Formats: sequence, C-alpha cells, structure tokens
Amino acid sequence: MEGQTGGGLPVGQGEQGLGGTCAGQQSFLIGSGIHDITGPAAEVGMMGYVELKQQTAGIHQRLRSRAFVIASPCNGKRVVFVSADLGMVFQGVKQQVVQRLQAIFGQLYSDDNVLLSATHTHSGPGGYSHYALYNLSTFGFEPKNFEAIVEGIYQSIVRAHEHLAPGRITLAAGDLLDASRNRSPEAYRLNPPEERARYAYDTDKRMTLLRFTQDPDVEVGLINWFAVHTTSMGMEHQYISGDNKGYASYLFEKARGTRYDGTGDTFVAAFAQSNEGDVTPNIHGGEDGGGRDDFESTEISGRKQYERATSLYASATTPLTGGVDYRHVYVKMDDMTVQPAFTGGTPAHTCPAAFGISMLSGAEDGPGVGGGEGATCAAMHDVWSAVTCTTTTTHCQAEKPIALEMGSMKPFPWSPEVLPMQLVTVGNVALVAVPFELTTMAGRRLRETVRAQLAPAGVTEVVIAGLSNAYSGYVATREEYAKQEYEGASTHFGPWTLAALQQEFDALARALREGTSLPPGPKPRDLYHQQNRLRPGVLFDDKPLWVDFGDVFADAHESYDRGETVRVTFWGGHPKNNPRLQGTYLRVQRRAGPLWEDVAYDWDWETKYTWRRSYCLPTLACSHALIEWTIPPDAVPGSYRIVHEGDWKSGWDGRVRPYRGTSRTFTVR
Repeated sequence: MEGQTGGGLPVGQGEQGLGGTCAGQQSFLIGSGIHDITGPAAEVGMMGYVELKQQTAGIHQRLRSRAFVIASPCNGKRVVFVSADLGMVFQGVKQQVVQRLQAIFGQLYSDDNVLLSATHTHSGPGGYSHYALYNLSTFGFEPKNFEAIVEGIYQSIVRAHEHLAPGRITLAAGDLLDASRNRSPEAYRLNPPEERARYAYDTDKRMTLLRFTQDPDVEVGLINWFAVHTTSMGMEHQYISGDNKGYASYLFEKARGTRYDGTGDTFVAAFAQSNEGDVTPNIHGGEDGGGRDDFESTEISGRKQYERATSLYASATTPLTGGVDYRHVYVKMDDMTVQPAFTGGTPAHTCPAAFGISMLSGAEDGPGVGGGEGATCAAMHDVWSAVTCTTTTTHCQAEKPIALEMGSMKPFPWSPEVLPMQLVTVGNVALVAVPFELTTMAGRRLRETVRAQLAPAGVTEVVIAGLSNAYSGYVATREEYAKQEYEGASTHFGPWTLAALQQEFDALARALREGTSLPPGPKPRDLYHQQNRLRPGVLFDDKPLWVDFGDVFADAHESYDRGETVRVTFWGGHPKNNPRLQGTYLRVQRRAGPLWEDVAYDWDWETKYTWRRSYCLPTLACSHALIEWTIPPDAVPGSYRIVHEGDWKSGWDGRVRPYRGTSRTFTVR
C-alpha cells in the first residue's frame, strides 16, 4: 500500500547529520488530521487535580487529537506531531498508538518519529494510565476511555498521513504578555540573579507558531506552543472540556470552517503545551485550581491565546529550511549518573521516584490531595486510605520530605521510571519532547543545552514540547527544588533530574548534528494486560413505565431573546453506553423552510450537556439529560428546537440501543 513506501518517499536515507543534502531546502510533504477522543461523560474520575469528587457529569466541549505528518523529500524522513486535549499522554497510550500504526504502515512510524503531546487539560476523564499512581483518583483503569483516546489519536494520524501533499511551513514568534503568571515566584527567585537577569519575565511569554500550507496555496493548519497551565477550569468543574487551549483551538477552527465529522480535508489548529510547570493562566487569582469563574476564566485565557495566534499566523512568512530528522532513546531515570559538566562540578545521581509532602499541599493557586497548605500524611491517608505515607527523606532526595516513594512499589513501580527522550528537527526548528512538566527556568536551561549543539547546524528555534510520549511528574531546577514548593516536591527523581535531562539531550542533539546513532536504551514495560478495573460499567438503564427513552421531562419555553439560555431535560441513558465519538449528544436546530438545519452541537461553546442520575422506583438506574443552549447575540431569529441523542442499555439482553428526543419548537426573537 502507499503508506508502506512512505507516501512516495524512500523509507530512509541513512544518518547524514543536520544540513547535508537538505541544506536550504524549503519543500515538505505535509498533512493534518483531527479526531474525537472524548471518553465517558459520566461517573469517571477526571485527570489532573486528583480530586476524588471531581467525576465527569457532562460535556462542555469535546476533546480532540490534532495530528500533523511532516515528511522531507530531500532525505526521505518523516515525523508525526500530535497535540491531544488530554491531561497527560501516558506511556501505554503511546505504545498502543504505535502498535496500531505499525499494523498498517509497517516500520514507517515508530517510537522514534512519533511525538504525542498533551495540552494538559484538567477537565477530561482519567483512568487511562497503566501505572497505579495516575489511576488512584479514578478507582482503577477505564478501558472505554483508554480505547477512545488511543483510537482517536491513531485515526487522527492516519488522516494526516492520507492527506499528505507538497507544501511549505512558515514560522512566526512573538510575546503574549497578559495571559500567564508564575505561581511559585519565591522558588523562581532562588535561581541565580545573573541567570534571571537574562530574562525580562519570570515565565516564558513567547508563542512560537508554525503555519502549514499545501501547494498551491491551501491552508491546512497550524501548531503553536505557549507555556501556560490548562487549568482555567477548577477542581469543582465536572464538564469535559479542553480548557483554555481547547477553546483557543475551537475558536481558530471555527473561524476556518473546520469540519469535525471526518469528511475530506479540513483545517487543524493545535495549541500545544510547553514548559508550563510553574505557570498559571489565572492572572487574577483563584482558589480551587481554576479562575474565579471557570467559564469566564477559560474564555479569557483561550481568547488571548487565539488572538495572539491569529496575528502570528497572519505574519508567518519566514520559511523553514532544511529537512526532517529525529533521535529517540529510553533512559532509566531512577538510576542515572550525571556527569560533573551538568551538575556544576561533582558527579550526581538520580533517585527512585518519590514525591514530597508539599505535593499534597498543592500549588499556589489550588489545594492539593492533602487539603492545602500544611497538608499532612494523615490528611493524605483520609483521601487514599490504601496509601502509606511517611515524611522520611534520603540522601539522594536531599531536601525532600518523602510522602510516597512510588519507585519502590511492587510488583511494579506506581509511576514509570524507564522514560522516552525525543528530539525532532523540522527544518531549522527543534522540538525537545519531554515526559515531564518543566518549570520556566528548567525549560530555559534545557533549551540552551540543545541550542548550543544545534545552532552551529542552522537551528534557530528550540521549543520545549512538554508532557510528551509518557508522564512522570515535574522537573524543577536544583535551586527551585531546594525550596520544596509544589513543583520541587513533584520532581520525582530527585534534585538532579534537570541535569540528567540536559545530559541526555546534549547527547541527542550531538547525534543529530553529527548524523550518528545512539543505543535505544532499555525497553519500557508494557502493562496493557495487567490492569484492574474497580468500578463496574453500566448494568442497565431504566425509566418510568409511562415514558420512552428520549421523552421530554422538562420542555423549553415558547420563546426566548438572544442571550437567554434554553434548557430542556430528557429521559435518557447513561453516556458510558456510547461516547458517540465523532458524533454528538445534542443538536440545536433551526427551521429552514421545510427542513431543520443544525446550528450547534455538544462541542460548541454556547452549549452544555449534563448527565444526572434520577432515582425512580423500583430501581435507581434512571437518567436525565439536561441540554442547555445560551443563544448567541448573532443568532438568526426564527423557529428552533433542541434534539438529544443517546443510547440505553437493556437489562434483559444487555444490548445497547440508540434513542432520540426532540423538544417543542420555540421562537428566538
């Protein structure tokens, strides 16, 4: 098949180093693709805040995987970049995505050239890691969510591959000044004064944007990187949402007419994550992880990113030059000897994974697992009764009072210790893919390490692609680590973790520049078949005898003004029956002559789908689906209706069947 031969490219040309036959080249093959990755919209613990009460209860906006395939005709190499609306990309997800790609494309795509990055939204369903630490708040593994994520990422890459065509990539970069602040300023100020003096701000304000245009002049997408936590939505929030970065993508794609149904080519706008470890979007404060108002905070942060990206997109005229290349290794992060060149003069060593007591306290803009500032092991035990917490320390972990040593758990560590390090170059841009959340200064130091090796070969832009390919906590600088605020306490492998990363990426960058290869490193374990699910699935759905699934419980009013909110409640089924991937739980429809046309879906900003359990005798298995539509100020006056689509599970034969319900017709004035 066409994919086996690399879409018309030779599969490989050997190691030639940066430049070489690709020096000065501006031609690429580029393709973009997008797919739904929204998991169960009810009764699944959400990933990010580790708050047991934060269970999915509906959808505000669907989650997407946005993929780009970039191939280089001059050397026959290609890479995949994916930005996914997820809290983290876990190692098991990457393993399964690559396996599915190789089942179709052979060795065309592998760990080496596939880069999966998470936006870090804290408003998505969890339970999709293969490591216990990240499934504690979801009561185990959630196979339906894992499958939705893996298959969606895989499908987005397949679509990008199928849409490959000759084109060009152009670059723009500039500052976004009013969208972020440092949430751990005291720790940041412990970095050397002379180092801090090199930078105007205590967070990275630079947004870097790539614009993708196929020949002759077809706009197919963009990727931008900007360092800010995707935590405008707080831990009380129970709607699935891509948060500020998901909203920014939605705004850009809506302006470009993006189709989410998978038909034909479509524009893809990826707002990707960078070194956001100590960076909050909540510039006006907030106490539960999010801003003062979840939806307003998300809209403000997302719109700022969208507007800056719009201006950069319009000015992105600098062409990328050169080819595509990459290096990838696995390293055992808990057992690395770090050379004096990266530690300031003496050898050092990394440690078995552990987090400190300050991780329980939480970050400056939101309480943690143990209940906020001054958290104790007793408070942690109240939350996770099965977890033993101490506050001992080790020589290796230095200043960290250890609350939990995940790396010593049996039969497997509770978090991964064999981790991927990946370096990708697309023309003169280098992407440093790390499975961590790096603080601002940690990211700056790592960028400079890579830049020192690659600048002589023509690389002009170095970007941290955070939360990529796996996940194992934070990385703070040695000075920040000593303060043991949230980021330092969450640096799993001890005070010299950043130095270890600099050492590894220095070697990766040198190999890229010189055209040499590196040993692949130890193979990470695959725990796909070792997962336990503690929470049962849907047994069956019920309803009162006198109604059908999809019947209206509480109907719309007869008429509304623009700006008002329409609310309709239906008798429904449990959304775990079917996540309706590439579909919707709701449609807002306007009468157009004899027909009804869709004007909004469950991914639109002005809609909400809420699931509620309804206690109807003799069982407790009834559900209500509340559909809300806040009428936009530019809505066309006329006749409208609300449609709800869902699925119910029979208690007799276990079959899942679709249903549909429709509200009364109402008028928008």
